[in-house]
Amino acid sequence: MLNRRTLRIKVMQALYAYHQAVGSDFLLANDRIADAFAPDLTSPEPQDRRKLQGQRKLAEVVFKDWHKTGEEPEKGDDAAIHSAVQDAISFYKKAIAKDGTFYGGQMVHAAESIHDQYLHLLNIPESLLQVIEEDKARAARKHIASAEPALDTTRLEENLVIQKLIGNTQLQALTIRRAQQWHGEEEMEALRMAWRNEMRQDPELISYLAAPAGNYTEDQEMLKHLYKTYVFKGENLPRYIEEDDLNWEENRSIVKNLVLKTVKMLDEPATEELELMALSANWAEDKEFAESLYQQTLADDDKYEKLIAESVQNWDVDRVALTDKILLKMALCEMHLFRGIPVKVTINEYIEISKIYSTPKSKQFVNGILDKLAQDLTASGAIRKSGRGLLDNQ
Repeated sequence: MLNRRTLRIKVMQALYAYHQAVGSDFLLANDRIADAFAPDLTSPEPQDRRKLQGQRKLAEVVFKDWHKTGEEPEKGDDAAIHSAVQDAISFYKKAIAKDGTFYGGQMVHAAESIHDQYLHLLNIPESLLQVIEEDKARAARKHIASAEPALDTTRLEENLVIQKLIGNTQLQALTIRRAQQWHGEEEMEALRMAWRNEMRQDPELISYLAAPAGNYTEDQEMLKHLYKTYVFKGENLPRYIEEDDLNWEENRSIVKNLVLKTVKMLDEPATEELELMALSANWAEDKEFAESLYQQTLADDDKYEKLIAESVQNWDVDRVALTDKILLKMALCEMHLFRGIPVKVTINEYIEISKIYSTPKSKQFVNGILDKLAQDLTASGAIRKSGRGLLDNQ
C-alpha cells in the first residue's frame, strides 16, 4: 500500500517541477518586457532604437529587483517602463499561481494513478486468455503444422484463480469506471510478445499445463509466477509498462505488492467475493497530508529560505542544490504543521529521501541543517509537538 514516504516523494517531485516552471515563468515575463520595447516595423514614423533598448534594459532591471526583493517598484518618470514592468509582474504572478495549482493536482493524480495501474495489471490474466485464443484461431486458420504437438493450454484457460479474478464484480466495475481495460494495440502487442517469446517456453508453465487440473493451490501459484516473472520482470511487459508510466520505477514495488497480495487473498474457501486492495489505509487522510504539505511549503517558501540561509555558514544559499532546498523546506514545514509527527521521524524520512534523490553528500548536509534548526526552533517554541510518544520532542 501507499505509505507516507512515497507521498513525501510525490510532494517533492511536484515542488521540484513547480520551481522549474517558475524559472520559465520568469523568462516569459522578461520576454513580455522585450516585446513591449521591440521596434514596430510597420510604424510610418522613425523609431529611436537606442532609446527602446535602454528602456528595455532598465525595465528588466526593475523587474529583476522586484523578483528578488518583493518590493513594489516605484512608478518613476517613464510611464512606458512602469507599464511594461507592471505587465510582467502581473503575468508572472498569474503564471506561478496557475503552476502551483497545476502541479498540486498532478501530485494527487500521480499518487492515485498507482491504484489505476494496480487495476490495470489485474486485468492482464483476462487479456492473456484472449491472446491464447487468438493464437489458437490463427493456427487453425493457417493450418499451421508442427513436428511437435501444440501446447495444450486448457489448464491455464480453466485456471480457477484466474476465473475468480476475472469474475470479480468490483474489478469489473472499477475497470470500466476508470478505463483500465487492457485493450490498447501497443499493450496487447506487448502481451502477445510476452506470451509467444517468454511465457509459453517457461518450464514451470509447461510442467503446470501437463499436470492434472483441479488443484487450486497450484492454480494460485502459477498466477503468482506469471506476475512475478513476466509482468514485474521479463523482457516485453515491463518495458511497455515503464514506457507508459514515467513513475513506474518508483511505483513498481507498491503496485507489485498490491497485485500479489490480491492474488494471495483469492483463497479457495472464501464464500464472499474478494474486496480489492485500497490505495492506502485511509486515502482521504493521506491525500490531505500530501496536499497540506505541498501547499504550506509553497506558502512559507520565503520564510524557510531565510531559515536555511541563516543556517548555512560560509555558503551562499543559492548554491544549495534545488532538491536539497526543497527537502529542507518540506521538513521544516512538516515539523511546524503536523504536531503528531515526531521531529526525529521527520528528519529521518528526509535523510532517507535525500539518499535516493539528491547528491552523494546530501545525507550529511540535510541531517546537519535539520538537526540544528529543529533544536533551535523547538527551544524557541516555534515547533510544538503533541500526542503519544512525543515526550522527546517537547
